[in-house]
Amino acid sequence: MAALAAGALAMTGCSDDSDSASSERPPVPKPEATYGGVLEAAEAPAPAGFTQLNIEGVKINAPQGWEADQGEGMLCMRPPGQDTCGYGAVEVRPKAAQRHPDNWPKRDSSFHKDDGWAADPTTCRSLTTAEAGNVGIKESTLHLIGDGLTTHADGLKSHYSTWKVTCENDDTFEVRLWFLPESDVLVYVWSVDQRYDSLYLTIAESMDVTEYKQRIREEEERRNRDRDRDNDRDQDQGDNQDDD
Repeated sequence: MAALAAGALAMTGCSDDSDSASSERPPVPKPEATYGGVLEAAEAPAPAGFTQLNIEGVKINAPQGWEADQGEGMLCMRPPGQDTCGYGAVEVRPKAAQRHPDNWPKRDSSFHKDDGWAADPTTCRSLTTAEAGNVGIKESTLHLIGDGLTTHADGLKSHYSTWKVTCENDDTFEVRLWFLPESDVLVYVWSVDQRYDSLYLTIAESMDVTEYKQRIREEEERRNRDRDRDNDRDQDQGDNQDDD
């Protein structure tokens, strides 16, 4: 797999109300509103040191030196030396809850719950245990930074959740999630590598779902046209039978 270069990336193929937040958490402003609620931010090219990637119309910047894999509804950006989409990696998932069998992280506003850091929050992901996956969880705590929102390159605001998780062997790790509930797009740091602490936020802030949302609208319009055509055909067939 080729690493990200200044102008190229090798890849392997393979509007908006949220659910109510947990009553145990402070309320947060409505996400996915653009600046002023009216104007969308103009698209900008990826800055120096980054390459813009695209999955199903979701655009996001990947740092130079990172590698990327795309397939099965997910884009994974892996830091140098990381061979799998696990520790330190960043996932981008369009139609995230729709594609997940448990509707995570949208179901029951999991993104605002102490155990909402994963659909199955039972396995330790610390550096020393992530690969084996054989250590359980002692406790996990949700932390909201500021108002719990992050503004992205297109002006939309996502829920930004971070969790500190303690394992049964007393190892700890951190999980980060940016989630647009209505657009159903997430950016997910499976287990934070502290060497890239501030870089994760820079990556997430670069996300632009303008093209993705346009595709969704076009898909919906196409389905509506197909449904109307089928209804008209059924009506015509019914009228012809009545004439007989």
